[in-house]
Amino acid sequence: MAKDRFAPDFDPDCGDAALTRARQDIVIGRWQGLRELLRVTGPNWLARGHRTRLLAQACASSSTSESWLAAEPHSADALVLRAATETARAFNLAITAGRGVPIDRQRIDSAVLSCLGAADAYPDDPTPWISLISVARLYPSGVRRQELARWWDELHQRDPYSVEGHLQVLHYYSARWHGTHGLMYDFARDAAGVAPSGCPLPVLVQYARVEEFRYALDAARGRHASMGLGQHWSNDGAVSDVRRTWERWITGRTDDGFAPGELRDVNHLAHAACYAGAHDIAAALFRMLERRATRAPWAYTGDPDKQFIRWRKEVGVRG
Repeated sequence: MAKDRFAPDFDPDCGDAALTRARQDIVIGRWQGLRELLRVTGPNWLARGHRTRLLAQACASSSTSESWLAAEPHSADALVLRAATETARAFNLAITAGRGVPIDRQRIDSAVLSCLGAADAYPDDPTPWISLISVARLYPSGVRRQELARWWDELHQRDPYSVEGHLQVLHYYSARWHGTHGLMYDFARDAAGVAPSGCPLPVLVQYARVEEFRYALDAARGRHASMGLGQHWSNDGAVSDVRRTWERWITGRTDDGFAPGELRDVNHLAHAACYAGAHDIAAALFRMLERRATRAPWAYTGDPDKQFIRWRKEVGVRG
């Protein structure tokens, strides 16, 4: 038997133990743990966004957020979580219906109204605006350009360097939703270009490359998945993008370690570095990550567990 065999940790909460405890409360219908978690999180927008998003996914199949709101109808935190939960439920309906099949417009409208109500209840919080831009994708033709621009301005005023906020706009502009590859990449590169040193926004370009890959997989519809994609990850532009993100984000950081809400971003850069052949960068990122893995984006190119282990070994990281 192999001794101390390496195994990645795909913790859905990304090591956020307080979040894990609160999500366990949802299983038994107890909302007080959610209230306390969001109270102590306060205006740490990175942590608040990460926690709200994952709490909402867990609340989507329960009535816990409604129970909290019934008990405390004027709680801003409860209203923010309810909006995120309504957004998660709308996406669950869309996934069940299948790509290209519209869902009941009233469900989308209801989520939008919840987001706007939450934004009024907690004016400083960018989270309701992130939920709002996210759910806008579900309208068959999207929303008016002026409306999206207004929502984006509201978000940007509150948290100008929010990766999650930028990511929702990037998804909206992608060819899988209401834009094109070109529009999506332009948005990602523009955001990366104005980001200060040490800011993670340059990783949006790696997210865009994953989006393009997923679009190609959807278009293949059972045909050989790699047709026409041989250079997708390793062309000169992709390699340059990886090195640029590394230099502008990682080497410019002043913080030690990564917050739970950043782990998905680091995994995207590590994945891109592996497939781009930038093994020096990949090895450094694997050492920073240790065992902390996220299923996306590894799951888009194979078995995430096997890939993480294989690439880690291939770039020379041991132990």
